[in-house]
Amino acid sequence: MAIPFKLPSIEAPKTVAMLAYQGAEILDVVGPLDVFAAANALYRNFGLAEPYRIFILADQAGLFATSSGMKLFADAGWQDWAQQTDTLLIAGTQHYREIDHSLPVVPWIKTMASRVRRLASVCTGAFLLAETGLLDGGRATTHWLACDLFATCYPKVDLQGDAIFVKEGSIYSSAGVTAGMDLALALVEEDLGRSVSLEIARLLVVFLKRPGGQSQFSANLRAQSVTDSRLKPMLEWLSGNLDKPVTVADMAEEAAMSVRNFSRLFIKETGLSPAKFLEKSRLEAAVVAMEQKSLPLKTVAKRCGFSDVNHFRRAFQRQYGVSPQDFRVRFC
Repeated sequence: MAIPFKLPSIEAPKTVAMLAYQGAEILDVVGPLDVFAAANALYRNFGLAEPYRIFILADQAGLFATSSGMKLFADAGWQDWAQQTDTLLIAGTQHYREIDHSLPVVPWIKTMASRVRRLASVCTGAFLLAETGLLDGGRATTHWLACDLFATCYPKVDLQGDAIFVKEGSIYSSAGVTAGMDLALALVEEDLGRSVSLEIARLLVVFLKRPGGQSQFSANLRAQSVTDSRLKPMLEWLSGNLDKPVTVADMAEEAAMSVRNFSRLFIKETGLSPAKFLEKSRLEAAVVAMEQKSLPLKTVAKRCGFSDVNHFRRAFQRQYGVSPQDFRVRFC
């Protein structure tokens, strides 16, 4: 494998430790660590020293069960950990409601904060981090499902509910599950540069910088969750007519409902207004179409039902936080 850039040299490998425990989310653990492991593999393939030393910590060394029931092997117990550590990551759990300051690991995390260069939480690991008080007065994020409880429990923290990850000085937090990989890629970029991080993102088939926030769920997934029999045929019809000048009135007519009743039911079933759903559906279709790099944006806009390319650009920027041109350069 050849890469069109020179890998930056490293003085010494950085130690990355992942704090896990019985019932930790397995993807919170292995997702971010696989990013650092991919950096090691990239360097190893070119006969270079690996940039990271990777460890899993748990209540004690040996096997422990994760939330899925699958078991991982901890290199050491956190209370026995004495190695100099560059980055300490904290995995999340489905049992975040049970986290409080009485857990013995909380003061250990607070102590470790002064001993590491970077401290980061993955998903609901932010609850453990918040219990230390280290997040007070600063910004943080966590899984969208836990945001309301987090805001109630930790009012001194400036919760960024829609962020994929947040950096507050030397402390980082990330949103749900796979967002831990987004965070890990950002940490690798800090250490080894954007080219290395981008190469790893390509190897793992993920975004280097994911567009939008964690609340931007797929319109297609929302459509699949609809249970009302009056909406399902209309949604199937809509998916085949995105290239046409469809309006909310057209959608209501297809569902054989008044616009007012249709809109009320649609919001109840999908959590979005019909107009917003229509725009999201068109934008998601545009993202797929843009993978054909030879296809002009004007053509993409027309095929996906936008009135003109400027309307398309504005909607795309509003939804994803980047222009269609920048998106195509970064991700397609």
